[in-house]
Amino acid sequence: MSEERTGHCLCGAVRFRTSGELREVVACHCSQCRRQTGHFYAAIDVLDKDLTVEGGENVTWYRASDSAGRGFCRTCGSALFWKGDGSHHTSLMAGTFDQLTGLKIGVHIFCADKGDYYEIDDDAPQLAQNR
Repeated sequence: MSEERTGHCLCGAVRFRTSGELREVVACHCSQCRRQTGHFYAAIDVLDKDLTVEGGENVTWYRASDSAGRGFCRTCGSALFWKGDGSHHTSLMAGTFDQLTGLKIGVHIFCADKGDYYEIDDDAPQLAQNR
């Protein structure tokens, strides 16, 4: 997928545009992602060179682990980004893209930590941990 896409947080204070290749959607069911969003994280990756963010001054980064940060809008609280230390790509929450995206879930990770209140009912692979 290499077409340009746009998205934004709930209040519009942070907007972004992607170009270039997007990875399939990864659904992360780990406890950190569930606690931050209230459900599972669904994210794509884009190379940093293919990501433009407007309103970056409205993004707050939270260090939830020793190896990554989670970016969210400081105005409305929307979860937007996940970035591993030293990485040249950024994960963007799939639900923040404007419609129609054409994105599809390609894999579920950390399924061993999945909430007990829902089932995973698509055909994407389900991994107990990460890839």
